[in-house]
Amino acid sequence: MTAIGIYGSAGRMGRAIAGAIVDQGAVLAGGCDAGGDPLALARTADVLVDFSTASALDAHLVAAQTAGTPLVIGTTGLSAAQHAMIDEVARDVAILQTGNTSLGVTLLGMLVREAAAKLGADWDIEVVEMHHRHKVDAPSGTALLLGEAAAAGRGVSLSELRVDGRGGLTGARSDGTIGLASLRGGSVIGDHSVIFAGEGERIELNHRADDRSLFARGAVKAALWLVDQPAGRYRMGDVLGL
Repeated sequence: MTAIGIYGSAGRMGRAIAGAIVDQGAVLAGGCDAGGDPLALARTADVLVDFSTASALDAHLVAAQTAGTPLVIGTTGLSAAQHAMIDEVARDVAILQTGNTSLGVTLLGMLVREAAAKLGADWDIEVVEMHHRHKVDAPSGTALLLGEAAAAGRGVSLSELRVDGRGGLTGARSDGTIGLASLRGGSVIGDHSVIFAGEGERIELNHRADDRSLFARGAVKAALWLVDQPAGRYRMGDVLGL
């Protein structure tokens, strides 16, 4: 059976993943949190799953590279430098990095990309997300994933057109931009909407997470798929063949 190690094992997602590992017929290789030894876990596990913190990711990438162990990264709030580091490590080991391990969100991203490709630039795109009051990064990794899907559908980069939370006298909306809005409150696990607004009509594509275990199941499915892949950088869409 595949042995899966968890970085961030003491957190809510880490505990949920530990349960999902057993449910999906794999075994838990162990966990590592602040003060632990990431390399020791990487040498024990067949594949690693990281739901820790952005500040801990660099050490986990080094451990995965040194041990030659595939790594699923679900940690969000990553910097451009960390994405570059992921690209570098992926030359040696299989790395799957995603803003959301939900299979439903993965399919939603494909639908957003297709809709953006088919609808003209005169359709405005807004991505709205809401999470619990304790979430520390905004926009969410999933909102960025969906924004990138919309941008890809139009053949552009999200960084060229991204507009975060508007305030004050902003003037009229610029053509072709992709808006990102973040809401925080209560115990919301994760709600995401992508709105395509045209003249006289709107299309809304939505995903609502009611149970954190769905992310855990997706993370384990990704890990079981990744363990057999050659070195490279992958995404959740690859797991589903999208």
